[in-house]
Amino acid sequence: MESKIKVKKNIRMGVFLPAFIFIAGAAILGIVSNEALANSAWAFFDWSLQSFGWLYQIASIVGLLVVLIIMFSKLGKIRIGGKDAEPKYKFWTWFAMTLTGGVATGIVTWGVNEPLIYYGNVWGELDALGIEPFTAEAARFAMGRSFYNWTIIPYAMYALCGLAVAYVYFNKKDKLNVTATLKPLFGERITKGLWGGLIDTLSMLAIALGLTSGLTMCITLVTSGLHYSYGVEKTFTLFLLVGIAIIFLYTFSTYIGIDKGMKKLASLNAYFYYGLLFLLIIIGPKLFMIRTSVAGIAEWLDNFWLWGLDPIDIGGVPLTQSWTLFDWACWIAYAPVTGIFLAMISRGRTIREFLMANLVLPAVFGMLWFGVWGGSALGMQVAGQADLVNTIATNDAISALWQFIESLPFGLGTIIVPVNLFIIVVSFVTCADATSTDIASMCLKDVPIGTEPPAYLKVLWGATIGIIAIIMAAFGGQEQGVEGVKALATAGGFVVLFIFILQIASVIKMFFIDKIEE
Repeated sequence: MESKIKVKKNIRMGVFLPAFIFIAGAAILGIVSNEALANSAWAFFDWSLQSFGWLYQIASIVGLLVVLIIMFSKLGKIRIGGKDAEPKYKFWTWFAMTLTGGVATGIVTWGVNEPLIYYGNVWGELDALGIEPFTAEAARFAMGRSFYNWTIIPYAMYALCGLAVAYVYFNKKDKLNVTATLKPLFGERITKGLWGGLIDTLSMLAIALGLTSGLTMCITLVTSGLHYSYGVEKTFTLFLLVGIAIIFLYTFSTYIGIDKGMKKLASLNAYFYYGLLFLLIIIGPKLFMIRTSVAGIAEWLDNFWLWGLDPIDIGGVPLTQSWTLFDWACWIAYAPVTGIFLAMISRGRTIREFLMANLVLPAVFGMLWFGVWGGSALGMQVAGQADLVNTIATNDAISALWQFIESLPFGLGTIIVPVNLFIIVVSFVTCADATSTDIASMCLKDVPIGTEPPAYLKVLWGATIGIIAIIMAAFGGQEQGVEGVKALATAGGFVVLFIFILQIASVIKMFFIDKIEE
């Protein structure tokens, strides 16, 4: 009884209640009227990106420039944790954890589907640019735009947040939370009273929405694979069972801990990533992949500033709003908590090593993944081996992945489909491992993020988030089949966008104005 009383007294009601009421209210709305939940989320998606798309673009470009300047300056020599700090993990084990802890299911989902959607102009992505679909120009654009959306800019968001937390926690000896990263701007007052609670509430709300959107996508992708490859009907029961299984896995995995669970899962997941890349390089259209990728890099670099400062008016709503700005909102929604996780495992590394492992190498991996998977899928479409674009147009935005795998030569699809389903689940569980613990931990007073919160808090948040995710996966499809996911991700990103901008300003002040803490 006494321990229960202590736990109750330790809950930060000013943080827990507003965030939980919002998330629980969305879950109840979804149970009462799933259509109302989907429509409300979609209306917010449209309003937030139409009104603030320009701010997402500017913040992402500025964040990238800041981390690049830090990386190539003398600041890169600073060691996280001090001059005598020793790394806990070997470099490639550490990189596997940073890569798989942030990538979730996104790169697996869109490595095939996104280039095909651009190439076929499925929902009008090329209309504003005057590019004809199914042409060589469309293929170059498809690859270049995928590189832009999935490499250096999004990983700069993770890297900036991670660097801010790591430096504040290990070098300035402050707390392991989002609010502490803003103290260089506002001083101690930011950690007290209304503002401290508000920032942590918004951060936790964004994390919860981000995890919800990730879980929704994972459920959608797994059920899509089971339906397309094995003929399992997409009933609500299927969505429910898949959702419960995934929730159980990532909730259970948090009890194991980083060293016993996350470390091993990340290494296993990374080996699967590398293995699939190698396999497709061997059996795929190698010359086509290389030429399309190189041409895509040229397209990307030639249009970098045009795409980077497009508030929607240049590329149009189907391209810029529904894809690039959605991506930015999704990455920003996850950035603070992913940054905390990246910081936790990076003690003993120099800032330059940190940015290599969290910015440069993941961006290179993203280029390889899209170049190989996207290039192979485009090659299959061009050669007429499978009409993947039509599969997307007549089903949903993620369906071509399974047809692509089943169309691989030598009957390899039979083996790769279950392997890919396994990778999708493990990728999400790896990412959600730290996230679910952090959500519950942020509800407690004076407990650093990453410590073990009470089990009932994890179950409470997991069940509430799971209800919304299952409902949005089952009923929030709309045109592209993933609109519910996009709406949730954008809501999370919008909540944290302004905190992310403050973190950029705080990093500038810490590293370029204040005294450096060695």
